[in-house]
Amino acid sequence: MRTARERAKLPQDRLGVLIGLDEGSSSARISRYETGIHQPPFEVAEKLAGVLGVPVAYFYCSDDQIAELLFDLADFTEAELASIKNSIRRVQKKRG
Repeated sequence: MRTARERAKLPQDRLGVLIGLDEGSSSARISRYETGIHQPPFEVAEKLAGVLGVPVAYFYCSDDQIAELLFDLADFTEAELASIKNSIRRVQKKRG
């Protein structure tokens, strides 16, 4: 989550306020989410994803490369995503 927040150029307290947290505790709450001390409820993860412009699945990836791909894919149009999906399927067929 820290990477997505930093890419969005948002400080922790501002991100917290943008998702509806109290201004006085927002920085501490976001910090706890980023360090893994606490996991945000799914509804909060959805709000975070919306503000940060990433799919909510980004927060649940255990593989950094897959998380990075999800981050990158968030900016593509539906048509571009369909094209990427077709390319992936072609590569999979070649691999057998």
